[in-house]
Amino acid sequence: MLSPPGRLLRLLLAALAALWSRLAPSGLWLCQARRPGLARGRAPRADGDGAARRRRGPVPLSVNYHFTRRCNYTCGFCFHTARTSFVLPLEEAERGLRLLKAAGMEKINFSGGEPFLHQRGEFVGKLVQFCKQELKLPSVSIVSNGSMIKERWFKHYGKYLDILAVSCDSFCEEVNVLIGRGQGKRNHVENLQKLKKWCQNYGVAFKINSVINRFNVEEDMNEQITALNPVRWKVFQCLLIEGENTGEDALREAERFVISDEEFERFLQRHKDVSCLVPECNQKMRNSYLILDEYMRFLNCVNGRKEPSRSILDVGVEDAIQFSGFDEKMFFKRGGKYIWSKADMALEW
Repeated sequence: MLSPPGRLLRLLLAALAALWSRLAPSGLWLCQARRPGLARGRAPRADGDGAARRRRGPVPLSVNYHFTRRCNYTCGFCFHTARTSFVLPLEEAERGLRLLKAAGMEKINFSGGEPFLHQRGEFVGKLVQFCKQELKLPSVSIVSNGSMIKERWFKHYGKYLDILAVSCDSFCEEVNVLIGRGQGKRNHVENLQKLKKWCQNYGVAFKINSVINRFNVEEDMNEQITALNPVRWKVFQCLLIEGENTGEDALREAERFVISDEEFERFLQRHKDVSCLVPECNQKMRNSYLILDEYMRFLNCVNGRKEPSRSILDVGVEDAIQFSGFDEKMFFKRGGKYIWSKADMALEW
């Protein structure tokens, strides 16, 4: 039989054990919360944990990096207007591109503004070379108005570029002037022919982008597009973005360019026999692109204006992409993933 001190000790030990059983789960949680990631409420990064992977958000498979807002054209419907002349230093841009590659990026598209305006195309050329040579991305592309590209650029950087998309909204020079693509004595359409030939000579896939608006919606482009024979003819419906091309603080007034869904559909029907036609109405376009601005912030257009995330250079891709508003399902539904490496294309003109 235990003495009174012995019984007292046993009761004390039992009470301590009961108290520990209640506190241990809280103590374990507090220890885990000190680990990176969990301290900010994120799930553990266990590769085999499907739920954890889902909490990371979408994979940035294809990214559009608008590294400059400056442009030499004044297109009235532009929704990435020149509010600043800021461009990241090359080293910082490359650091961000490395982060995107590590997060799953396979395709990068450089755009603006006009990407060939900064350093006369040397900056975008170095980025193209870096992405293909160092990061070994399957696809590197550029969207340009084509007015500032020289053949010497193709000689230096053409082998690193998969796709050059040239914006052309009309094959009537008077209409291009009305839209804002007029360049004095230069002829936008003639320049398009020259760029197509350079792409052919230097093994770059040639693509055409057209924004269908009030001034070109009745135009018949069948003959010209067939003759140019691009690998893709991307046809967009004119889109309004608050604060960019519409609203009190906007630099453009694009309302006069807007067309109805029915008008856009009639344009598509008129060109339905063009095999390279890839149409995108406003519904498909608005949230199905991952867009980085000049500070490498994802731009969220869900609310009808471009609301930036924090920069991937500051918080990483996983955190920033949570605020991108990206509709990954619509990206795949609209055919966002296609044969985008020139190594896999039959480049014939």
